[in-house]
Amino acid sequence: MSDAPFWKTKTLAQMSGTEWESLCDGCGLCCLNKLEDWDSGEVVFTSVACQLLDGESCRCSDYPKRFDTVPDCIQLTVELINEIHWLPPTCGYRLVKEGQDLYWWHPLVSGDAETVHIAGISARGRTVSEKEVDVDDFEDYVVDWPLTVGEEAQAQRR
Repeated sequence: MSDAPFWKTKTLAQMSGTEWESLCDGCGLCCLNKLEDWDSGEVVFTSVACQLLDGESCRCSDYPKRFDTVPDCIQLTVELINEIHWLPPTCGYRLVKEGQDLYWWHPLVSGDAETVHIAGISARGRTVSEKEVDVDDFEDYVVDWPLTVGEEAQAQRR
């Protein structure tokens, strides 16, 4: 039997529900509103967070019933991982799909849910709730940091 952690020995499709959910590092980046250019398909992040994102923990404040409040919330699945190209480069699901290891600050590696925030990877302190911004003004909140978080850590991997 291997002592390797499950994310190194299983594919995403082989993971149990508990293992799957634990791959979420709690960064909150996937809960930021994104804008897509209908012509080019380019997706950009905004600093406007879903109304259910807890700005301190960077977790959904009503995860079990989130679809009641946010019907278009995306349920991340094995199939969608291959279709969604906007997942941040530090996302545990993306890393495992690409055959890479999780970063030191991921709670599964560090054993501490705070390390994702300590490392500066999360959305903590960088967002405004969508309840406070008119949807027509979202383009005023376009940011690139969700795609550049962890660049230092990525450079250290090479």
